[in-house]
Amino acid sequence: MSLQNEWHLKELKEEELSRSHRPMEEEYNFYQAVRCGDMDFVRKNCREGDFANPDGMGILSHNKLTNIKYHFVITVALVTRLCVEGGMELEQAYRLSDFYILKLDSCSTVKEVCELHDNMALDFTGKMLLLQKNAILSKSILQCTEYIYNHIQERITVTDLAEYVNLSDSYLSRLFKKEIGISISDYIREKKIEKAQNLLKYSDFTYIEIANYLAFSSQSHFIQTFEKQVGMTPKKYRDKNYHSTW
Repeated sequence: MSLQNEWHLKELKEEELSRSHRPMEEEYNFYQAVRCGDMDFVRKNCREGDFANPDGMGILSHNKLTNIKYHFVITVALVTRLCVEGGMELEQAYRLSDFYILKLDSCSTVKEVCELHDNMALDFTGKMLLLQKNAILSKSILQCTEYIYNHIQERITVTDLAEYVNLSDSYLSRLFKKEIGISISDYIREKKIEKAQNLLKYSDFTYIEIANYLAFSSQSHFIQTFEKQVGMTPKKYRDKNYHSTW
């Protein structure tokens, strides 16, 4: 049987079963929410389990796991391109896309794929939200936040940043607090702890290895700082959030 004849027979069968895809508006609203950094909409979409609901998604494979994986790849591809259009740096977007598609390989259940989808969607949305916030920052402060991101594993001082953007320590401190809302030292500490949270979730690094990697003065200093910001010790955080599959 030719592919054309096979297609016509499938069309007839689908019409008889009255199967239809979801309205395009639903998908459009989701993708636009990610692109615009609308965390509330995307969180609600994830909570309601829209991606986990197969009704109207289309059958790309008769194997449920393979089917949901195909839809995941399609979603990541569309999200990536829309975020690039929305201003995300091209290489960052593609690296993020590659990261999540590689993680998809290790998912062995539909539930794991759905959890990975929600994390992916929230990750892209959060980065787009941050991008919008950065759009209203001055060039000097944006350079500082980029420097902190790229040197998070080092000990960063106000003087380091001031020299990098060619401003005085005192002026940069005032400007940073005015635009970001917190001091430089508090911002650096928050970013280091955010990195530590990811390492506790997705790596097997020990606490001392994480402390050394993020340039804390000691393991005890790292634990104290982490507990103060997160509300629990690194051990409790890892016990609660560690993902053994992805």
